[in-house]
Amino acid sequence: MAKSNNNNRNMSVEEAGKKGGEKVSEKYNQEHFEEIGQKGGEKTSEKYNQKHFEDIGQKGGETTSQKKDKEFYQEIGKKGGETTSEKHGEEFYEDIGQKGGNRSRGGRSNR
Repeated sequence: MAKSNNNNRNMSVEEAGKKGGEKVSEKYNQEHFEEIGQKGGEKTSEKYNQKHFEDIGQKGGETTSQKKDKEFYQEIGKKGGETTSEKHGEEFYEDIGQKGGNRSRGGRSNR
């Protein structure tokens, strides 16, 4: 265990990690973390193919569905719908409704 400056008591790994994380957070701004996150994402996408991401997405979805209930999915669906409606106007919904109707009719358009 790491020694703490607080009465020379031993610090847990969790406490040491938290303390280190707070120091790093104080040292760097939001932009720094966005930049390193972007770089990490780019490197990861170069390293792995699309099938890899499909596989881990599938596994994650299966794990989530085993752990979460119907109310969880209703709540995130509602939040997603609210966020979408805040970002898009009436025209957006008319357009996607038109596209859905056209697809249902087999691609025929009455426009």
